[in-house]
Amino acid sequence: MILQIPPIKIEPIITWEPLPTDFVLPDDPVENIQQPTLAATLTDALGAARLIQSEMLIASNFGLVATVNNKTIVKAPDWFYVPKVYPVIKGTVRRSYTQNLEGEPVSIVMEFLSETEGGELSVRATPPYGKLYFYQQILQVPTYVTYDPYAPSLEVRFLQNKSQNERYVIQEANDQGQVWIPELELFLGIWAGERLGQSMNWLRWWDRSGNLLLWSAEQSEQEHLRAEQENFRAEQERLRAEKLATKLRELGIDPDTLT
Repeated sequence: MILQIPPIKIEPIITWEPLPTDFVLPDDPVENIQQPTLAATLTDALGAARLIQSEMLIASNFGLVATVNNKTIVKAPDWFYVPKVYPVIKGTVRRSYTQNLEGEPVSIVMEFLSETEGGELSVRATPPYGKLYFYQQILQVPTYVTYDPYAPSLEVRFLQNKSQNERYVIQEANDQGQVWIPELELFLGIWAGERLGQSMNWLRWWDRSGNLLLWSAEQSEQEHLRAEQENFRAEQERLRAEKLATKLRELGIDPDTLT
């Protein structure tokens, strides 16, 4: 009889250290032109709705840092959100973010899938670590979003603790195909349409009442149309007043004496 000894799982030692000054951040090009556009529109809608505060950190393709077993690990998600960070020293520029050292933990991470495998769903538990493993086990980000604009397909994962083992669980969408994002108290879903001449499947926000959060350009256009409608109504009122004044004069009545 051969005694089977289960392998011993060694938990990684995680510390929160600043990015070394000599650390060279990757400067890889984005995998497709849609990724930065998708990220920009998500932030744009939050800004237009005045939901971004100065203490927040919202960024894309920006390094999130953790030190694992004395080795600096950096992942740069397509979009992420931190509710509160500490201000940087005056005159310096934030070139990365280390949670628990520079502010609160990362609350939301999004990865936009490309046509080639990018490790967004990889659970590789050894360096350089799969992205899903890194966000789930190292940073323990509460909400992890993956979006495939080609399908299109949206998956939202919430972190749950099962017997002290953190794991992501995919959330069900509502009847409109939207998923509630508790950290922002907004729904996230797919919207097919055009922006700046580009037609594609966008990720967009909806509020609790189901109202779509407008992009800044849409908001400006809406305000422009509202101003045009008000000008039209004012012009119609002026024409009616002139018509009435003409009619009164034909009857021998001076309209100015009626005011």
